[in-house]
Amino acid sequence: MTVTDLYRGYIACLNNQDWQKLHRFVHDEVHYNGDRVGLSGYQEMLERDFREIPDLYFDIQLLIAEPTFIASRLQFNCTPKGTFFSLPINGRKVTFSENVFYEFLDDRIRNVWSVIDKAAIEAQL
Repeated sequence: MTVTDLYRGYIACLNNQDWQKLHRFVHDEVHYNGDRVGLSGYQEMLERDFREIPDLYFDIQLLIAEPTFIASRLQFNCTPKGTFFSLPINGRKVTFSENVFYEFLDDRIRNVWSVIDKAAIEAQL
């Protein structure tokens, strides 16, 4: 299986909220933006995201692979329930992008570096 196949499987796992399979895609010692969060912390972060944004959907717009790395631009068109990135969204629909880089180790995501386009969200308020 290629790293792009693994990544697409990971995104499907997120969109389906299939937390039972997350360990197949995410390393036990995963780091997020430089902090070691571990698999359980990473899953908690994702579950919280889905609670706060019930219609959250990860839409791959751009995908570049240089094994063992993936670079992806994800598009979101969603409706956060309350405050989102310290912004009072409160149920309004917003569209924004995330530029995210992943490093794989043993066919699982070991490092994640994420930058969300907060300015795009602010411009819609």
